[in-house]
Amino acid sequence: MNDLCADIGYKSINHYGEELCGDHVDIVEENENSTVIVLADGLGSGVKASILSTLTSKIISTMMAAGLPIEECVSTIAATLPVCSVRGVAYSTFTIIHIINNETAEVIQYDNPHVIVIRDYEQYDYPKTEMNIGGKKIFTSTFKLQENDVFVALSDGCPHAGLGITYNFGWRREEIAEYMQALVAGGYTAKNLSTMLVDECDRLYGFRPGDDTTACVVKIRKREPMNILFGPPSNRDDANRMMSLFFSKEGKHIVCGGTTSSIAAKFLGKPVKASLEFERSDVPPIATIEGVDLVTEGVITMNKVIQYAKDYLGDNELYEQWNFKRDGASLISRLLFEEATDINFYVGRAVNPAHQNPDLPINFNIKMNLVDELSACLKKMGKRIKVSYF
Repeated sequence: MNDLCADIGYKSINHYGEELCGDHVDIVEENENSTVIVLADGLGSGVKASILSTLTSKIISTMMAAGLPIEECVSTIAATLPVCSVRGVAYSTFTIIHIINNETAEVIQYDNPHVIVIRDYEQYDYPKTEMNIGGKKIFTSTFKLQENDVFVALSDGCPHAGLGITYNFGWRREEIAEYMQALVAGGYTAKNLSTMLVDECDRLYGFRPGDDTTACVVKIRKREPMNILFGPPSNRDDANRMMSLFFSKEGKHIVCGGTTSSIAAKFLGKPVKASLEFERSDVPPIATIEGVDLVTEGVITMNKVIQYAKDYLGDNELYEQWNFKRDGASLISRLLFEEATDINFYVGRAVNPAHQNPDLPINFNIKMNLVDELSACLKKMGKRIKVSYF
């Protein structure tokens, strides 16, 4: 087994004037190393398109994850979904990316723009085999994965962007591929790549999209462990054991909280050097300890990280705020969202006397909830999470 994993991110914008998106992305994990990703584009837009694409993606991803052949998936969709009285067609178009054991990619495409694959920062012309299933032309491809391979799946709202506004014939797939090729070289996450692509489509539409527009990006990368220490242990005698376990783990080390950083510094026999530079008014400044990758304040900084995490999982509108700044919350966000794949939390259950001030809206339960909330967000990003309490 290799040490590769799939970083998956997507973003959609609705047809102008519509409440619901007619595109739908579904991700189903078969096991730790195999994943089925389906991007379905329902016919038309609005409620009907949303129902068609949601059902299509749910049916295909569930059946594929159960190991059923694509012929059976397509015939099941044709038999299950209602036929459109206007177009006489039963279901939406779809793109399937099946990552098998983080070693092989199986790409299955019906009537969506063909998946763009970028390998070694160049466009990769992968092999395609044409199949006919129930009168539908389906393209299938199977090839070995390499580190840093990037897959870009699109709904047809992407190549239609700018049609008759910026471009006579829309934003051609070849031009989108060149645009993505330049972005991939920047080392962005799958989520940020999909966000930048869809934001550019929105701009080309004059911010009034003429079609539902979705991009789903899959980035193949090496596993990267990360360790985060948050709060002192409830029993002082456990401090050395907690620190030994934390610092013995492979990967980068983040220490959050004033008392926690004092304990870590004592364990390492190094001083805490505080910074008085306020990068932003709502996040306390960071500190440094030799042997620790990042030292930040605790609860306030973590609260900001959770705000960024929730936005990252949604519209990802705040990514420019944390992507370039040097405050504690931005630095933690970059490490956890962009770099880490496996995150180990070491959480101390000690009650901080400073948090007992009735004027402060912080208590022990809030601290524990922060860890639960952040862990849940990171799991949704596809990270492997392990939480140890002391």
